[in-house]
Amino acid sequence: MIYGIVTADRNWGIGKNGRQITNIPDDIRYIRAVTTGQTAVMGRHTCESIPTAQLQMNRTNIVLTGDSDFKAQGAEVCTSPEEIISRAAELQNDIYVLGGADTFNTMLPHFDEIQVTFIDYSYDVDTYFPDLDKMPEWVLVEESEEQTHFDTVYYLRRYLRRKDYRP
Repeated sequence: MIYGIVTADRNWGIGKNGRQITNIPDDIRYIRAVTTGQTAVMGRHTCESIPTAQLQMNRTNIVLTGDSDFKAQGAEVCTSPEEIISRAAELQNDIYVLGGADTFNTMLPHFDEIQVTFIDYSYDVDTYFPDLDKMPEWVLVEESEEQTHFDTVYYLRRYLRRKDYRP
């Protein structure tokens, strides 16, 4: 299975100037838990934004980049979705795509499920995730009760790709 994990505001904004809109500690704990022993995929900029000491070592970290010479301590480099899928299959791992925007867009056609921390607020952003509610191939199958982190109100949403959808 290939999962996307994203935090988005009510307009599907995900970041500004290369930074996430917010960090919710429960999200970080969840990502660490579900990616343990699995394959986590991120773009070069996302990888570079994580201190090496915090790059989770109990999983396979893959950086998706067009630069095959890129090196990242604690991570492998792949240059295409097909290479990532092949590597995860060798390891018999699920794939969790963690961002950034270019990586999400490149991997979107391969996602089976997308887990969204949906924040009920509109941030000042310059980067967006596709609006899954307007995409007929995606179905919202689950939404949590209201969650809060200080004054941030959010919902955990799970979207599945429709198996019967044909563009």
